[in-house]
Amino acid sequence: MNLSLEIAKRYLIAKKTTNAINIIMWTSILGLTIGTAALILILSVFNGFESVLADMFNKFNPELKVMPLEGKYFTVTDDQLKNIVALPTIHSVSRTIEESTLFEYKEVQEVGILKGVDDQFQTATDIDSSLRAGKLILDDNKIKRAIVATGMSGKLSLNYNDALTPIIVYMPLRENKFRVAKDFKTMNIYATGVFSAGDEADNQYIITGYDDVNRLLDLENNNSYLECRLNPDVDVKQAKKEILSVMGEGYEALDRYEQDKDFFKVMNMEKWISYLIATFTLLIIGFNLVGSLWMLVLEKKKDLSILQAVGFTPKKVRNLVLYQGAMVTIAGMLVGLILAIIIYVLQKKYGLISISDGFLIDAYPVVMKVSDVIVSCFTVLIVGLAASLLPAIRAGKITPFVRMEQ
Repeated sequence: MNLSLEIAKRYLIAKKTTNAINIIMWTSILGLTIGTAALILILSVFNGFESVLADMFNKFNPELKVMPLEGKYFTVTDDQLKNIVALPTIHSVSRTIEESTLFEYKEVQEVGILKGVDDQFQTATDIDSSLRAGKLILDDNKIKRAIVATGMSGKLSLNYNDALTPIIVYMPLRENKFRVAKDFKTMNIYATGVFSAGDEADNQYIITGYDDVNRLLDLENNNSYLECRLNPDVDVKQAKKEILSVMGEGYEALDRYEQDKDFFKVMNMEKWISYLIATFTLLIIGFNLVGSLWMLVLEKKKDLSILQAVGFTPKKVRNLVLYQGAMVTIAGMLVGLILAIIIYVLQKKYGLISISDGFLIDAYPVVMKVSDVIVSCFTVLIVGLAASLLPAIRAGKITPFVRMEQ
């Protein structure tokens, strides 16, 4: 039997002679409860936002994007395209071409990116599920059609139902051979719908036909990217190797994380900065635990000296106080974990904390990860044990009580 642990349990449950010690002790447990729940929920909210935004990107970005290491455009032969589609890891491939340009709609001008896509684009990506309004029509042979990202639509004050007013695309000429010639080519496109691409892409993109953008650039069958959808349950690294073996040297293949690695790095950094801020708050809460244990040592000074007189070593006395601090910490941590799970379930199921109108979601998204729960609980334990050290060291220095006989 661990006598130090048994005495620590007794001290935790027993009523103290000074009521203030009880109040401070329960305040410490409450503070650790709130701190634990806050740590877990903060990380869960960041996970939720990351999941929502990543889902938006996934609808616009392909699972795999092939691009040249140098230069803006490249060509791909029919045989190469057939060989890529025939790969066991590949479901479909779309040829796309992009260029920065100037858009004008009803005398409102904005710089953005014109993206030309072929008829496989809807198969290779989930662009149809990201449509927010209107229809996804790009293959009209009579009129050049386009869909516009929500941010660009807002900047142009676009009415996608306006069938009479086109978006005018101004494309700088690649080579101007004559001084008197215009410095740009123009193309009229008519919006049929509005889509959401997430992040910066929402403020930049207009998507139209692949051949139309090639003609506007005075090119033929040139590509900026090959955008690929993979078959279910395939190894992404293996798919990269297979595609690059077909394409040859001078190309790279990026998965979804690599396509938006800057965004995910920033999100991850913000998440852990918030974690550090919450941890500092938890350290402040830890001072309550220091105070309660310190006062407990002062109150039990006579008992602790008697224990040493009957054979308790200073180490066992220190362990007694450490056990006391650990039990308070674990109690607060467990209650905080239960509270976090309850709030998480309520938020997930009923949207306990809502978001104001105008956003894509109605309530704060939450995704609880086991790794985050472990990190949070470990942090609380470290803070609790660290707060117990000073009172434990002080308790170990108490001199044994000796009664002198007359």
